[in-house]
Amino acid sequence: MRKKIVAGNWKMNTDYAEGISLFSEIVNIVKDEKKGDQIAIICAPFIHLNSLAKLGGEAVKIGAQNCHQNESGAFTGEISAKMIKSVGCEYVIIGHSERRQYFAESDTLLAEKTKIALANQLTPIFCIGETLDERNNGNFFEILKNQLVNGLFVLSAEDFAKTVIAYEPVWAIGTGLTATAEQAQEVHAFIRAEIAAHYDADAAEATSILYGGSCNPKNAAELFAQTDIDGGLIGGASLKSRDFADIVKTFNA
Repeated sequence: MRKKIVAGNWKMNTDYAEGISLFSEIVNIVKDEKKGDQIAIICAPFIHLNSLAKLGGEAVKIGAQNCHQNESGAFTGEISAKMIKSVGCEYVIIGHSERRQYFAESDTLLAEKTKIALANQLTPIFCIGETLDERNNGNFFEILKNQLVNGLFVLSAEDFAKTVIAYEPVWAIGTGLTATAEQAQEVHAFIRAEIAAHYDADAAEATSILYGGSCNPKNAAELFAQTDIDGGLIGGASLKSRDFADIVKTFNA
């Protein structure tokens, strides 16, 4: 059975005190209100990871927002997967659209990051998605397939089984726009079919695929009710404890 996951991505927000306060609120609410076996994750800035890992316990897991593709070395300002794992993280976001856009991260580079994350017992949340131009041009399925083939399908079946995929329509991130439930389901079904074609039907059925485009408490239930949507990668709403907890609670029903 596929895991139901709600992962918050704080991006470059919250100073140390703000992060501790927000996370404490999230943990307390989730502990009290989560009734199912869904997994709640907060992917926080690096400065928070050590402290939050000690506060989260079983209620809320911790993830990083990025890692370097090398185990160690002279890479000033970078953070390795080994370092992330050493402070208690279990997850790491790989290939978020902002990393692809602002830091020119290629599929080849992201494949290397995914492999190093797995080698350090971190679960990659591997992001794919299309821009507005790519969607309007009608070639977004080809774009998504290339991102999967070059960035993720380089893994063995055994390693692929340890990953999570997040579909994030780039045109719906931070814009207030959201793909309709039907649009999101269409893409999630396409992703699952591509997994089945490359690996097998069992791998496709076992893979958790999250929706990552302006998901909020108002639209979460409709999105999560879709056959192939297993949760969300949450941006802005994860910076509000009540909103994030309400999205997690969507799976209670």
